[in-house]
Amino acid sequence: QVQVVESGGGLVQPGGSLRLSCAASGSIFSISTMGWYRQAPGKERELVATIPSVGSTNYADSVKGRFTISRDNAKNTVSLQMNSLKPEDTAVYYCNARLTFSRSYWGQGTQVTVSS
Repeated sequence: QVQVVESGGGLVQPGGSLRLSCAASGSIFSISTMGWYRQAPGKERELVATIPSVGSTNYADSVKGRFTISRDNAKNTVSLQMNSLKPEDTAVYYCNARLTFSRSYWGQGTQVTVSS
């Protein structure tokens, strides 16, 4: 069994910053890719950023230059630093951990609201 838990969401004004954190635990041999996705009301879940165990990060065009994803392989954690937040960044943010040669697991989501 694998658990994925996010933290760090909240309410922030436009132009502000938030940092999301995610930890995967349980029966984990290794994680190939960790990432963040988001889902706004009435919209489909979309990719925000992903980071492999080795290799380059990947960002949605809408967040490039504003968001930074980072990872601690030893601790099975991933973070998302979000700067210059916009109202359109408002969504539930989900962490995903894809295990090597196995399935992926989702967290329960954390709400990010950007509003004045």
